[in-house]
Amino acid sequence: MAAHAGEKAQKTGDFYCAECSEKVHVEQGDEIPRCPNGHTEFETRRNEPGNTS
Repeated sequence: MAAHAGEKAQKTGDFYCAECSEKVHVEQGDEIPRCPNGHTEFETRRNEPGNTS
């Protein structure tokens, strides 16, 4: 499920940009920022506490 800049993060974790794969770390409840290159869609999340791969 894609996440977008401006949404609130459901969990703490690393979001990876759908356009350029840049990583953005977000804490639970914080607003997801744009990636460092200005993109707004994130397709991958990793390093969420409590989730195993």
